[in-house]
Amino acid sequence: MRGIWKWVGLASVAGVVAGGALVARDQRRRNSYTPDDIRARLHQRVAETNADGHDATA
Repeated sequence: MRGIWKWVGLASVAGVVAGGALVARDQRRRNSYTPDDIRARLHQRVAETNADGHDATA
């Protein structure tokens, strides 16, 4: 029974490491945008929303 808990522990450690790698990758991708890129994307979204007939002031 002791061997099973050892494998469960190793699997949980591997899961935490993999989760941390995913978070780090996502953070690097988010940090790669410049403020001008973000502003342009937001303006594009607003333009698309207005083109669909939604009121952006509400």
